[in-house]
Amino acid sequence: MGKFNFSPVDFFFTCAGLLCLLADIVLDVYASVSFYKEKAYVSLGLLMLFLVGSSVLTQVYSWLWYSYEDFERNTKVEKYLNPSQLRTLHVFQLGIYIRHASVVETSLLRICKHDNVSGDLAVYLSHDLSMLRLIETFSEGAPQFVLMLTLLLRHGQLDPITVLKAIGSASAIACSVTMYHRSLRSFLPDKEKQLILSSVIYFIWNLILLSSRLTALALFASVMPCFIFTHFLCSWLVFFFFAWRAKTNFMDSKGGEWLYRATVGLIWYFDWFNVVEGKTRNSTLLYHSFILADISLLCGLWYWKMCTDPPSFEIPQLYALITAVSVVGFYIFGLLFKIIYYKCYHPNLGKEQLKGGASDGPPAGPQTGTAESFRTMSNDVDADDIFRCLSSDVTDHSSSAAPDVKRCNKRMRKLAETFYS
Repeated sequence: MGKFNFSPVDFFFTCAGLLCLLADIVLDVYASVSFYKEKAYVSLGLLMLFLVGSSVLTQVYSWLWYSYEDFERNTKVEKYLNPSQLRTLHVFQLGIYIRHASVVETSLLRICKHDNVSGDLAVYLSHDLSMLRLIETFSEGAPQFVLMLTLLLRHGQLDPITVLKAIGSASAIACSVTMYHRSLRSFLPDKEKQLILSSVIYFIWNLILLSSRLTALALFASVMPCFIFTHFLCSWLVFFFFAWRAKTNFMDSKGGEWLYRATVGLIWYFDWFNVVEGKTRNSTLLYHSFILADISLLCGLWYWKMCTDPPSFEIPQLYALITAVSVVGFYIFGLLFKIIYYKCYHPNLGKEQLKGGASDGPPAGPQTGTAESFRTMSNDVDADDIFRCLSSDVTDHSSSAAPDVKRCNKRMRKLAETFYS
């Protein structure tokens, strides 16, 4: 049967993600104060742009998903809030913390009381949270990492605050990538048979590719700071165009879908992200070829500037050449890890084989309105997760019928279809 399980490992990554988020906020405040005291107003402005822009983006996604589901609230934390209060929290950039609290509440019930219903709900809620954390990673964590590494390269010395902020951003990236992969794995029919090594390999190749990409951007920005914005804008426009041509179907509204495509363009600027169902070998090969060429160009320009017009400090040309070549070689090394993952650990499944598929059983009734956002399954049916609409007045899942409810997150299932197809 298509049962979603929330394991202690999932709970660990959820808590780790929350701790990284809180630690990152503390470091953000500390870094902002430090920039202000040092009168580094340009760095302060860029940091605030990343923080505010990322926060607004994630809150918009969180709010749209609540509205798509007719503000269905499934946990005690959420039930304390009416839609108006929920809107207010999102306006004040606090909506994502309600999602964190909801996942922690349901996962604790699952682990401490062995409540299968809470475990199923915890998986459902954690899927949206993992996607929000991924969006935040590439709209805040990755740009911040580039900014901090750029400052280190320009000053030629290790500033403790900058180093801590870079480490914090890298930790947030690592947790977000791992949480996202575990969310995708929950749709596998034999998840319990999937070795944790698959998540480790997935984490390693993503971290290697991201580290190489972010380092190349930082090297370029350290010698040509003004041109990095032109580079981002031109690259993002190209990626946004391809996201539009891919005809994505992730959000439940036209405006939301355009926002998603713009976000995909932002993610592609740093790392590959599957958005369409079917074979993506050619698209992936084209993307990595483009990024590899771009990294080589960025590192080449950095080496040229270090030889002809170095910043406030100089390094031997041989060391500069080794650095530039190492960054490019590191990206190629990450691609080898990615090939190992797809050859040895990546299951290729059709969407009908994933948990929560519509073809797993007959629908329980016609789907209308925002009720399409929910998919349920009865324990009496010997099949994987069946879609069933929930009426808007059903908010209490503590009734006697609650143990028969199985949920499937429609949005994350679409991503799982593109990832495993």
